[in-house]
Amino acid sequence: MSEETSTNKNNKPEETKAEPKDIVVQSQHTVSVNGQELSYTVTTGTIVLKEEVEKEEKAEGEKAKASIFFIAYSKNDVADTAQRPITFSFNGGPGSSSVWLHLGVLGPRRVDNHDVDSPVLPPYRLVNNEYTLLDETDLVFIDPVGTGFSRAVPGEKPKQFYDFKKDIESVGDFIRLYVTRYRRWNSPKFLIGESYGTTRAAGLSGYLQERYGMYLNGIILVSSILNFQTARFTIGNDLPYILFLPTYTATAWYHRQLEPALQADLEQTLAEVEAFALNEYTLALMQGAELPPERQQEIAQKLARYTALSTDYIERTNLRINIHRFCKELLRARRRTVGRLDTRYIGIDRDAAGEYFENDPSYAAILGAYTSTFNDYIRRDLAFESDLPYEILSFKVFPAWQYAQNQNSFVNVAETLRQAMTMNPALKVHVANGYYDLATPYLATRYTFTHLELDPSLQSNISMSFYEAGHMMYVHLPSLARLKENLAAFVRQAIA
Repeated sequence: MSEETSTNKNNKPEETKAEPKDIVVQSQHTVSVNGQELSYTVTTGTIVLKEEVEKEEKAEGEKAKASIFFIAYSKNDVADTAQRPITFSFNGGPGSSSVWLHLGVLGPRRVDNHDVDSPVLPPYRLVNNEYTLLDETDLVFIDPVGTGFSRAVPGEKPKQFYDFKKDIESVGDFIRLYVTRYRRWNSPKFLIGESYGTTRAAGLSGYLQERYGMYLNGIILVSSILNFQTARFTIGNDLPYILFLPTYTATAWYHRQLEPALQADLEQTLAEVEAFALNEYTLALMQGAELPPERQQEIAQKLARYTALSTDYIERTNLRINIHRFCKELLRARRRTVGRLDTRYIGIDRDAAGEYFENDPSYAAILGAYTSTFNDYIRRDLAFESDLPYEILSFKVFPAWQYAQNQNSFVNVAETLRQAMTMNPALKVHVANGYYDLATPYLATRYTFTHLELDPSLQSNISMSFYEAGHMMYVHLPSLARLKENLAAFVRQAIA
């Protein structure tokens, strides 16, 4: 009888499922950082996640659940790897692979995309990333189930992993397994997440600490969203209208739509708009229908000044400018739209009459370059082979995503992060923000962190940086250079 078949009670052969196995491929490389050659090892492959189960005889066993794809970079010639910092990285979505942080800022190779003013046309290429964080910390890029090459094993339903809680658990279980297998329990440990990856990172700060006793040294949040109330334009929730306003202003400033006095200095203009948003504008929206008509007119005029939209249009929105309407309205007279991830980018729709853009031009501008270069890099340079499609951003995952634990409430992992920082006072947090990011606006992030109710003794554990770019601020080379400086300083300070 072959290994692939067995015999049942009726002596009829039946197929048996092959046990999913880990795959590991290693390769050696070098990169130049600050004029110095850095040699490193890349470990590419999959780790099978298993859960403990009880068999009929009450003995413990394990059941394979999912195969998690990862790419790990470790610096060579390290005297004591147990003392070397290690950073686990992932993006968001939900449904995004880790490719953006990997080939955009952290890894030793990056996409050459030349930013908004001089986009690169196909064929695309990777270049040496002199801004890699590998000189400061080893790096592990994780693709959650359903993204990249990560999949549920045969017989398991993929949708069980498309869940707020299960996602945190599965990524946390992978981190625990990786740290164990590669003997990194004593290494200073960091997480870096982008977008929904920041939601995951905050959730992991609690899960790793409480489930496995794994205390982190630092968390880096790139374009953060922890409290979803700050970004959900639902009826009755006025918070986003207030917190998105400065980013509307920054966008109008970039496209030179504001009056000369406001065009003079971006940061000075944003400070003025922030003060208006958090005071006059907030008070006006809180009054609702009781806001006097003359006061409504005054607020509409100020909003028009700060957004470059007409007073009439703003009055028709009831003083509440929806993000998608803004992206369509700002440059409507030019028959152009602005991006959501990065409002510096301009798009073209079939017509200029609708409320929403056809696509996000800032996403369209980078998708092809990251997809093409990754698929070539993983096979040509890292020698990893798979016929599966690498799911850059899976549209199977996002529509199926569940927040079962948050029915009738907004997702808010800010409290999880506060508890983790309180239990582990050594935990440091750095937040990177883009002025032109309408997916996770910077004032919404600041609002979240000023409302953590964190003890004053721990407030200095939080730091922030701001960049004249969007959600993926690293596509802007000056911002990438500053981001590297800030992240390197943060890692060093967190383990000092």
